[in-house]
Amino acid sequence: MAITGGEYGKMAKKASPPTKKVKNGCLSFLIGGLICALGEGIGIVSEKIGMDADDVKAIIPITLIVITTVLTALGVFDKIAYYAGAGTIVPITGFANSIVSPAMEHQAEGRILGTGANMFKIAGPVIAYGSAAAVIYGVVYYIFLR
Repeated sequence: MAITGGEYGKMAKKASPPTKKVKNGCLSFLIGGLICALGEGIGIVSEKIGMDADDVKAIIPITLIVITTVLTALGVFDKIAYYAGAGTIVPITGFANSIVSPAMEHQAEGRILGTGANMFKIAGPVIAYGSAAAVIYGVVYYIFLR
């Protein structure tokens, strides 16, 4: 006796626990906002200690990337992401996590074939398509908007 796709979908829906959309959305918003507020705080402190505007613009993403990398290496970022859901996909922290996680997962295979080769499995296409989009944008800008 074969089960159709519709019947299987009904069975899976019945067996799955209900999603707590409001709670998940609130946690995502809260933790994502805290990450952004941390970045703002880093910027404010950097300005207070006398850094110029260009240095402040550089120190914020660098600091967020380092914090995310360390938290991912310690296994803490995944626990935060479990509760925050999409709130941790703030571009800088999500990207840093997507590079560090596969690298750590495959470190037993060696530095080159393990860590190096697997580091960009998830983030590689983002880098490739982002670079291609930047080139296309530059060409269009050069031709039409110069």
